[in-house]
Amino acid sequence: MQRQSMQKIQVQLGDSIPDEVYSNVPIINFTPNEFILDFARFSPGMTKAKIHARVILNPATAKGLQKTLEMAMKNFETKFGQVNISGQEDRVIGFGVERENGEEK
Repeated sequence: MQRQSMQKIQVQLGDSIPDEVYSNVPIINFTPNEFILDFARFSPGMTKAKIHARVILNPATAKGLQKTLEMAMKNFETKFGQVNISGQEDRVIGFGVERENGEEK
């Protein structure tokens, strides 16, 4: 198997890119052709979370993002310690297919 050479890409923020967006409520939805990542913010006392950014990815790019996040989290936890998410182990946010015994309902 031949190994493909990786092309180095220089990344530059454009002038029209808004400031950073803080999100404590990520919402992920998908269709057969795309993943929709909405980044919302929710504060105690609020009744609604407001979406401040949306990113739409094709499935291959979403898979690449997943692998990159897994690698980054592993490196983060090696350097700073385990990240624990209390009370969110089985939390699902967004639209998804409800499954019972591995089959769609």
